[in-house]
Amino acid sequence: MNCCLFLPFMVGVSLLRPCLTATENSKAEEAKPPQGSPTRLKSGWIWNQYFVEEEMNVTKDIGRLSSNMHNGSNSLKYKISGDGAGSIFFINGTTGVLSVAQKLDREKQAFYNLKAHLIDITTGQAVESESEFVVKVTDINDNEPKFLQEPYEAVVPEMSPEGTFIIQVTARDADDPLCNNNARLVYELLQGQPYFSIEPTTGVIRTSSKMDRELQDSYWVIVQAKDRIGLPGALSGTTRVLITLSDINDNIPTFKTGLYRMNVSESAPIGTSVGIIMAHDRDIGENAEMDYSIENDDSQTFDIITNNETQEGIVILKKKVDYEQQAYYHVRAKVKNRHVDKQLKKYHTVASTTLIRVRVEDEDEPPVFLLPYYVLEIFEESPQGSLVGVVSATDPDENRCPIRYSISKSNTFQIDDNGTITTTHPLDREMRAWWNFSITATELYNEEQTSEVPVYVQVLDINDHAPEFPELYKTYVCENASSGQEIQTISAVDKDDSIERPNFYFNLSVEDTENSKFTIRDNQELVLAFKKRLSSTYSS
Repeated sequence: MNCCLFLPFMVGVSLLRPCLTATENSKAEEAKPPQGSPTRLKSGWIWNQYFVEEEMNVTKDIGRLSSNMHNGSNSLKYKISGDGAGSIFFINGTTGVLSVAQKLDREKQAFYNLKAHLIDITTGQAVESESEFVVKVTDINDNEPKFLQEPYEAVVPEMSPEGTFIIQVTARDADDPLCNNNARLVYELLQGQPYFSIEPTTGVIRTSSKMDRELQDSYWVIVQAKDRIGLPGALSGTTRVLITLSDINDNIPTFKTGLYRMNVSESAPIGTSVGIIMAHDRDIGENAEMDYSIENDDSQTFDIITNNETQEGIVILKKKVDYEQQAYYHVRAKVKNRHVDKQLKKYHTVASTTLIRVRVEDEDEPPVFLLPYYVLEIFEESPQGSLVGVVSATDPDENRCPIRYSISKSNTFQIDDNGTITTTHPLDREMRAWWNFSITATELYNEEQTSEVPVYVQVLDINDHAPEFPELYKTYVCENASSGQEIQTISAVDKDDSIERPNFYFNLSVEDTENSKFTIRDNQELVLAFKKRLSSTYSS
């Protein structure tokens, strides 16, 4: 039923006023005589503004055209032309009753512009000047609201305060906004409470409580838009909004366990990876990047480096370890975030720590000599089997494996299982004063575990050689030489090693002392002097 027919009775109803503002218009137009006519007749059309409710399925009269030039003659007929004339709109030529014969859609065409004609069918001439009129298609609420920019996605930082703006969704309704509030929308949430709220008139979605991304990182919100401001008979449309919480650095990294157990061999070189520790940060991305460090290690034996790809802490050996000296180490490690916003420092007041217990594994180590080298002494001409000295090596391992000794590349010395070195034959210092060789210590139950030490043996001198004259001296003296005149200096050599000086004592034989015409002065070198004046004949 055409709502506009009830307009006189609903003037006070504001909800209907925008749609039904049809005002009855009486229009009298002066009749214009045909060109050349000497007279001008005053006449006019009388008609109302016409309304058709959309979506009507039956033929219906919508009004009546009338002209005061119609005198009731059967030869005068009403006709129409313009939008939809003869296909949508028809007129009774005699009565001027206007009807609509098709279902109309206001959203496709809201107005039809037509012209009214009064024709004398006997002459085919217009009796009345044509007049334009409008047929308005009135709206019914036949379109539901539709959202414009689906799908909707939005991001908001976690822990945002209540009332934080997130996104605005907008729907449109194709119905007439001036009729019955058919296109006036209100928004509400069908899903998303209590975390989100929506402004009913604007479609602005805001937070209504603080949310923790680590508990839930995304939410699906369902928004409904209703027309007719939600009154009965309203149509609705819905849309989904994916709201994702972006991360803030509100969590500190924490260790998965309070104690890590690791092992390291005492033979491991510096830089060896001892083990891996792993902290977990509930944040993501840059907010989850962390750095590890040693909190207490007085021995400075271990260090930690951070693997930036896996965010693991790699415990490495910073200093060599010795099972026999210390079998266990207890180290505390600390982890902290690499990037901390000043505004979020309140979340990072406490650092997470864990204990690392490192056990040093005993390795079968080679024997260790008590000295890095040995310097020994023996007198020359000592008999075979004489003691030269003793070397000693021990197994540093806990089981203290017995040691056997051997000499490499030497037939002059021998060693027993106690490390005692003896000679295999007498030594002559004058032939060789120093002997160098190596002693090898080998574990009795593992011959692969060996070590060597250098040994230096000095052969000490004994006085086993008489002095010798290095040459046969031939001395000449003049016959007129004076008494006491020095005529020759002689010396001697000794293969032995004498520390004190002088080394030798010189004198003439007993026979020569009594009869000789020469004397000897011992000044560590022999000085032959003339004792008295020689005669022309003498014996030497």
